[in-house]
Amino acid sequence: MFTGLIETTGKVIEIEKRGVWRLIIASSLPQLEIGSSIAVNGACLTVVFSKKGLFSVEVMKETLERTNLSLLKIGDEVNLERPLRVGDRLEGHFVLGHVDCMGKVTQLVPESGAQRMWLSIPDEFSEYVVPKGSIAIDGVSLTIASVEGNSFSVALIPHTLRVTNLGYRKVGDLVNLEFDILGKYIHRMLRGEK
Repeated sequence: MFTGLIETTGKVIEIEKRGVWRLIIASSLPQLEIGSSIAVNGACLTVVFSKKGLFSVEVMKETLERTNLSLLKIGDEVNLERPLRVGDRLEGHFVLGHVDCMGKVTQLVPESGAQRMWLSIPDEFSEYVVPKGSIAIDGVSLTIASVEGNSFSVALIPHTLRVTNLGYRKVGDLVNLEFDILGKYIHRMLRGEK
């Protein structure tokens, strides 16, 4: 489990596209344990190789289809977060690293050094978006500012723009979205689904 507070960004330095993809990422994180989890742009992946300043993860077909990891190119910046440990402070919100869908950046509005980002999502996910609710965008824990149909906005403070890859996003980009798990469970209970 993660919090959506990005520790650092990493740079994709190699992509092996054979069946299961392998991403090789350079980062400032301490050496990771093989078999440990790491969120890459909000998707929970397993570390399969690690040495100081470098690690690799494998990405399955379903993850490639559901996330923007299939769109990565060498040199791209990715958001990185290691999972919570017992005793860590809980900030942000509960992020599982299970991406629900991708959203499309439709508008970027500067606001006094900050930025409002508007995104559109597939209709079937609009019921999970509520004003002042939590959402993870490329793994970043954010608060939904406003909702209009199948579009919503978030406010990005200057710090978030500097320390995550959201500062590089352009109109038309696809970002990974994970809706609040508590909201998804409540929605399912109210619909009487098992």
